[in-house]
Amino acid sequence: MNLPVTLQTVGLLVLSNIFMTFAWYGHLKSLASKPWWIAALISWSIALFEYLLQVPANRIGYTEFSVAQLKIMQEAITLTVFVPFAMLYMNQPFKLDYIWAALCLVGAVYFIFRS
Repeated sequence: MNLPVTLQTVGLLVLSNIFMTFAWYGHLKSLASKPWWIAALISWSIALFEYLLQVPANRIGYTEFSVAQLKIMQEAITLTVFVPFAMLYMNQPFKLDYIWAALCLVGAVYFIFRS
């Protein structure tokens, strides 16, 4: 089965961002009582899976997208992954600022993909 490059890129970046978000922020909840170096080691081991997905995502995506387009795509995906993570895993309240940030990213996506 040959999936379109866009679908492959976005799918891998979404999965990569899930690992990245847990590596960067998950320890704040689940390892808060552990020394920082234990959290760092566990986060680095999670980040390995992020890189195993992110590197191929960018290599595949670069066949059809510019570096700038890949970066903005990744940032938009990051917010899409982060907001549910913050609310569901970290028990943070929804903030209107998430919507304003998303609208700014929609503008970034528009400007980077318009040409």
